[in-house]
Amino acid sequence: MRILFITLFLGSFLSLQGQQDYPDSVLYSNHIYNDKIKTVQLYKDGWNLSYPIMKLNSDDRLILHFDLLDDHSVTYYYTFIHCDKDWNKSDVFQGDYLDGYPENPIEDYEASFNTTVNYFHYKLSFPNDMVKLKLSGNYVLMVYQADRPEEPAITQRFIITEDAAKIDISMHRPLMTKDDNSFQQIDFIVNYSGIDINDPYRNIYSYILQNGRWGNAQKNMKPDFTGNNELKYNSLSDRNIFRGGNEFRYFDTKSIKYKSEYISRIDYAAPSYNVFLKPSEDREFKPYFYWKDFNGKYFIAIEDRENYDTDADYIYVYFTLPSKQMIAGGDMYVSGNLNNWSLDKTNRMIYNSERGEYECTMLLKQGWYNYEYVFLEDGASDATATMFEGSHYETENDYIVLVYYRNPRDRYDRVIGSAIANTLNNLTY
Repeated sequence: MRILFITLFLGSFLSLQGQQDYPDSVLYSNHIYNDKIKTVQLYKDGWNLSYPIMKLNSDDRLILHFDLLDDHSVTYYYTFIHCDKDWNKSDVFQGDYLDGYPENPIEDYEASFNTTVNYFHYKLSFPNDMVKLKLSGNYVLMVYQADRPEEPAITQRFIITEDAAKIDISMHRPLMTKDDNSFQQIDFIVNYSGIDINDPYRNIYSYILQNGRWGNAQKNMKPDFTGNNELKYNSLSDRNIFRGGNEFRYFDTKSIKYKSEYISRIDYAAPSYNVFLKPSEDREFKPYFYWKDFNGKYFIAIEDRENYDTDADYIYVYFTLPSKQMIAGGDMYVSGNLNNWSLDKTNRMIYNSERGEYECTMLLKQGWYNYEYVFLEDGASDATATMFEGSHYETENDYIVLVYYRNPRDRYDRVIGSAIANTLNNLTY
């Protein structure tokens, strides 16, 4: 009886999305709907810098972390939505992709300790004893407040792969463009010999993600060559070419007792700590310089404490980007996984004409952060990090290849293979 009620409840929830003005592009994306929720992370258990990809019917687990900045805890529930390759809700019935209760409470949470900003830290591991996932594909983890099921609090994307196809990736400077000093080309071969596929050219779709981002992903790619149970994606296509970008900028706020690199000063103005970063340099036309980064991710940490989840404090971080004039035709943002790669009011920079600089203030949990500056043109759906950052073919990046297969007799897109490669050891000149 409970399962029937919850299933009807979820159907009612999804039908209300129009009343909440959440288009599918938001509802089935990485998004935070509550301003009090911060530091949302979803990664594979055991490695907090990993991407949210796990293998079907394996011991893999994903871990969700988030904080509610409040003096009182809230009861949150979670559910899963199966999506197609383009992140639309699939036609698969919930009972076909879920084993267990469709909706469950998040029971693992605790209050912050000795922090200037009070919060509750929530943690969820899945699959678990209450629910398991039976199909490969794209999924959205949806979290909502128990008394407000029609209002999502968090949505996060993740992938379940069968790893039935083998993927070999190679990376090099582009062969088909004159801008070979700024771009990287990702070639790959998909071997599907273990799968019975009659028409692979029409029914297999490949995607490439750079550093886990969906905004600039190459989607629905078709191979340049087929044969012998292999699909080859190589230099005959320009869809497998990405801007190399630059190594991410970074700062370290693990301690508020001393100034680390790139921090100019730390002030305490009751009730909060304020960290002022040194003015950022313009790197657009400077030569490439390598340093080890997290490829846009962040790592929560605090010195002299053991429980990062509840002991790390929230502090205001001030970003400044000198610019002699305001750039017309769009907005400048601080970008990275620190804001789920989103571009909104929380990370938009304001131009200060008196000081001749862009400025932004973000409330962030203590740790080690990567970021970059991106310019979003008016009317554009995605931003580039070329202005003030530069782009180089030598830049170290992660590339994720996902291979989807739609059997004409099925109602969903299987993920038959996934692979991750890094340019540091694989890029050829």
